[in-house]
Amino acid sequence: MATIRAFKGVRPRADIADKIAALPYDVMNSMEAREMTKNNPLSFLYIDRPEINLPVGTDMYSDEVYAKAREVYDNMKQRGEFIQDEKPCLYLYEQTMNGRSQLGLVACCLIDDYLNNVIKKHELTREEKERDRIRHVDALNANTGPIFLTYRDKDAGSATALMHKWAENNKPIYDFVSEDDITHRFWVVDCPESIETLTKCFAQTPSLYIADGHHRNASGVKVGLMRREQNPGFDKSEEFNYYLSVIFPDNELLIMDYNRVVKDLNGNSKEEFLQKVSEKFDVVEMGDMHKPEVAHTFSMYLDKKWYKLTAKPAIINDNDPVERLDVSIMQNFLLNPILGIEDPRIDKRIDFVGGLRGLKELERRVDNGEMAVAFAMYPTSIEELMDIADANELMPPKSTWFEPKLRSGVIIHELL
Repeated sequence: MATIRAFKGVRPRADIADKIAALPYDVMNSMEAREMTKNNPLSFLYIDRPEINLPVGTDMYSDEVYAKAREVYDNMKQRGEFIQDEKPCLYLYEQTMNGRSQLGLVACCLIDDYLNNVIKKHELTREEKERDRIRHVDALNANTGPIFLTYRDKDAGSATALMHKWAENNKPIYDFVSEDDITHRFWVVDCPESIETLTKCFAQTPSLYIADGHHRNASGVKVGLMRREQNPGFDKSEEFNYYLSVIFPDNELLIMDYNRVVKDLNGNSKEEFLQKVSEKFDVVEMGDMHKPEVAHTFSMYLDKKWYKLTAKPAIINDNDPVERLDVSIMQNFLLNPILGIEDPRIDKRIDFVGGLRGLKELERRVDNGEMAVAFAMYPTSIEELMDIADANELMPPKSTWFEPKLRSGVIIHELL
């Protein structure tokens, strides 16, 4: 069963929370981060992407970069731009995009729950990406980027209802709209009875699931294990045994389509390509831009025309939670055998476009000659994600795109 815990959160002063809160470090590169922060000296990116404090060209994995992150963080605390709650609290974080809201519980999770598969994963992690965040967490002595977790609402008793009741009956300490028109609201749950009740609700929950943030999760756990080695005879109540998470009910989350664009037709003419596609998919030319409306259908943009592709029943394996995913069908029966994309993680001929950017972005990248063909996907469902995690299987790369993204810097968990 899941273990959650209240903690003494470090968080922005209310009047500057909107200036500090920033997109996660891994959704932009260094130059983009420099551009995004040039008119905002308070941005959390100065901590989360600390190389932007130093000259362009600085090795982003050098010791001075991580030391700079700690320096900026300490200075902001000394100036009172970050404050720390005096007693352990839970927190609520609500995001609203296009009139749709999701409300999550901010809490610390036990690293052992990840090690014992109570907190379930569905993606592989890469060592070099883990190493960066391990060094970042260790240098700051803090989890700065929350892990995006979910749970089956039916498994957590009255937790979701209690969270919404608290939000309805209490004023948020932060309420701002970010530059991408997402509304962010944040509450401090400081009532001991409410904290105890929510903790007990999650103690009945058999599993939590990583929705987004696998590398941050693995890194937070590994720093905790490092601290255990450094502190023989450690007490499990010590903060380094826990890491920062925001936990949302499954029925409030939005997974958007994660679309594909490919540079060429792998030596095929347009006619040859369409013929090969039609062997595994029913192909229908559409008059206008078309977005898939049901699973196992795809939209393809080629030579200024949109096509609807429907997977033929023979290629759909309903008995396998991974193979029946639309991203698996696309990879196994089109991208690999026809376009020669054997490993989409490393192949330079393929790129991925989050659904927030819309089908116009797919058209743009094909029409300008950068890409030859684009595929719009039907979104993976949260149920598919959890079924795969329950089966201890892994999803193909670029299967899910969650929106909105959690802001970093809204709440921090210190390890001491």
